[in-house]
Amino acid sequence: MKKLVVAITGSSGSIYAKVLLDKLLQIQDQWNAVGVVLSDNAKVNWELEIGPVDFSRYPFQFYEKNDFYAPFASGSAKYDTMIVCPCSMGTLARIATGISNDLVTRAADVALKERRRLILVTRDAPLSLIHINNMKVVTEAGGIICPACPSFYSKPSDLEGIAATVVDRVLDLAGLDAGGYRWSE
Repeated sequence: MKKLVVAITGSSGSIYAKVLLDKLLQIQDQWNAVGVVLSDNAKVNWELEIGPVDFSRYPFQFYEKNDFYAPFASGSAKYDTMIVCPCSMGTLARIATGISNDLVTRAADVALKERRRLILVTRDAPLSLIHINNMKVVTEAGGIICPACPSFYSKPSDLEGIAATVVDRVLDLAGLDAGGYRWSE
């Protein structure tokens, strides 16, 4: 049973976050806690890209972006994995440089210092050398960069199906099994 943190930041790609939350609902037998934190821009982008959302349908604990009393703001809470989906380049930069100025970046800092799994679902193009260097720094510190690059082997039929090709990979990286398409199976 896993304890997960899901951070949703202000990059375009709210569909990835929605599909991630929906998939976590489907595999409730594989986790015992999910904490969710959204940046202000994440809320704005969600409404622009998807529309109004009712987070009360999710059985997760939601935290405000400056709630440093959230359990995953400390390594003693032993959250196994943090997924930042989507991860803006600004959030990536703050994580890479150790700037823990909100709950998202503090939780990422905790994941790295405790040698726990940190998965950043970056969503931007093109990439500058600064972005690439920040990805390198996070990777060298133990984080996993999983760009939101969908695959099409499974012939997804809609936008959520396309996003699921990325989310399924992210959940695999987190040590969870949400099913999904497997190459040559």
